[in-house]
Amino acid sequence: MLGWSTWGLTGAALTSLVQGAPQPVSHFPATAKRVVHVVLMGGLSHIDSFDYKPDLAKFHGKPLQYKERPATFFNRIGLIRKNDWAFRQRGQSGLWVSDLFPHLATCADELAVVRSMVGTSANHTPATFEELTGFQLNGFPVMGSWVSYGLGSETDNLPTYVVLPDARGYPAGGTINWSNGFLPSAHQGVAFGNGDAIIPDLQPAQPIAADTEAASRQLLEALNQSDQATFGAEDALVARMKSHELAARMQLAIPEVADLNHETTATRESYGLNKNETKDFGRNCLMTRRLLEKGVRFVQLISGGSFGSPRINWDGHEDMRRNHNREAVRIDQPVAALIKDLKRRGMLEDTLILFTSEFGRTPFTQTGDNKLGTGRDHNMYGFSLWMAGGGVKGGTAYGSTDEIGWKTTDKRVHWYDFHATVLHLLGMDHERLTFYHNGIQRRLTNVHGHVIRELLA
Repeated sequence: MLGWSTWGLTGAALTSLVQGAPQPVSHFPATAKRVVHVVLMGGLSHIDSFDYKPDLAKFHGKPLQYKERPATFFNRIGLIRKNDWAFRQRGQSGLWVSDLFPHLATCADELAVVRSMVGTSANHTPATFEELTGFQLNGFPVMGSWVSYGLGSETDNLPTYVVLPDARGYPAGGTINWSNGFLPSAHQGVAFGNGDAIIPDLQPAQPIAADTEAASRQLLEALNQSDQATFGAEDALVARMKSHELAARMQLAIPEVADLNHETTATRESYGLNKNETKDFGRNCLMTRRLLEKGVRFVQLISGGSFGSPRINWDGHEDMRRNHNREAVRIDQPVAALIKDLKRRGMLEDTLILFTSEFGRTPFTQTGDNKLGTGRDHNMYGFSLWMAGGGVKGGTAYGSTDEIGWKTTDKRVHWYDFHATVLHLLGMDHERLTFYHNGIQRRLTNVHGHVIRELLA
C-alpha cells in the first residue's frame, strides 16, 4: 500500500481531482446512510405475493367486468384467475404475505409494502428504465448513480455503487441498468462477477517486478498530467484516472471482502450457501452485507437474467407457478437472511432495503378467447413493492388496488414518488438534487414526485 502511494496518481493531477470532488449533499437529517436495491427483472405478480385479493377466488374463471380494454404486452385477455399461492397474516403486524415467500414472511414486521404503484409502460425496457431512472428513455442516470453523486463515498478502497448481477447472466440491456447517464462517469455502477475472481483482471496475469511496476505507474502519471494540461478536466479522462487509482486500492480490499470463509458455518447456511437453489443469490446477499460494512454506499442486487426461451427471470407469461416458484426459491431465504443479519448487527436501522419490479401481473390470464390459462401478462395499472429499514415504518401497507388487483384505486404512487421518498430517507431533497445537462437542471424525479410521509417511521 505504501508502495502504491509512492508510485500512484500524485502531485497536481491528484490534487485537482480532490479539489474538484463534490461535497456530500445533506438537506436535512437522514435516517438511512446506505441502500440495498433488490431488482426483480420481468415483473413480479403482486396478487401472488404482497397484495391479497380474496375476491379473486370468487371471480375465478369469469371474464373481466370492465368496459375498458387493458393495455397489456400481448393484448390477449383471458379469464380471471385466483392467486396461485395462499396468503396468510404474518408477524405481530398481521401483514398479508403469500406462501410464495415463506422466509420473507418471517420479516413481515420490517416491511413497508406499497400496494398502489403505477407505471406508464407495459413493455419491459421502458418500464425498467422508469423504475431505475424515472424516465422511459435511455440515457438518464439510475437511482444508484444519483445516490453516489449526492452522497459520495464512505470508503476509498471500494466503489461507491456496486452491482451484483444474477449468476445466470446480465439482465436485458446489460450495463444500461446501472448507467450513470449524463452524470460524471465515476458514478456508474461497478458490476462484480461470480466465483473467486469477482473483479476480472484485478491482478496481473503474470508477476511484475517492483521496479517495472513503479516505472509504469510513473509513466502513466506523466501521461495523465500531460493530457490534463492539454484537454483540461475532461470527464472520461478524469473517470479513467480515478478508476486506475481505485483499482490499485481494490487489489488489497477485494480479496478480503470476497473471502466468505471468514463467516461462520451458521451464517453461510442462513444465507443458503449450502443449497444449490439458493447458493448463488445467497452469496450475493452475504457479499452485500460485507460490502456495506466496508463503506459501500449503494448495492444493487439483480434477480433475473435476459429474456428469451427459457426465461430466466420473473416474466411468467406461460406458467406462473413454474416461473415464480423457480425464481422465488432462489432469493427468498437469502434476502430474509440479509434483513435479519443487518438487524442483528445494528445496521438495519440506517440501511434502506428496496425490493422492486418494473410492473406487476394481470389478474386475468393471457390466453385470450375467454379461456383460463396458467400465465399472466404485464400490469402497469397497479402493483407492489416494499421497503425495509432505514427509517421506514415496518409492518405496514400503503395504498390499495381494486377488488381483483388490476388497478390502483387509493393513494396512487408513481416511480417519481418512490424515488423522492428514497432520497428523503437519505437526507436529500429530490427537488434540490440536480445536475445541469443540455440547458436543464435535471433531477431523478424530473418535474414530479412527492415524499410518501405515511411510510416514514
